[in-house]
Amino acid sequence: MSGSELLEGGCACGAIRYRIVGAPTHAGFCHCRLCQRTTGAAVLPWATVPIGAFEYVKGEPRVYASSAWGERRFCPQCGAQLEYRLSTAPATVEVNYATLDDPSAIRPKAHTWYASRIPGLDVAGDLPVFGDGGD
Repeated sequence: MSGSELLEGGCACGAIRYRIVGAPTHAGFCHCRLCQRTTGAAVLPWATVPIGAFEYVKGEPRVYASSAWGERRFCPQCGAQLEYRLSTAPATVEVNYATLDDPSAIRPKAHTWYASRIPGLDVAGDLPVFGDGGD
């Protein structure tokens, strides 16, 4: 994906839409307990983008402070979690790229927090696996 491309996505019910201009700086799969608990999913695909490259174009998400260091934004109607913001990284936003219209546009680079994975879930493939947050 080139830096001038446009990615669009939104929630399940269509009440919230967003766009990303340019390529993510990182992408991967998170297996941490916070992501599992806030979405009910075993693993979450996240793409890191500069905050200035991300904007909501329809609707207003609700904000949930899921920890002392992070906030998650979700649709108030259908509950779809759209993104996560870390207080330690205010210049970026972590987009749940499963909510993109075309998630195949993103190429993941690693599995993080793999030590917290759901028992019985093992990944195959050649992506690096980090027991913690990795880098």
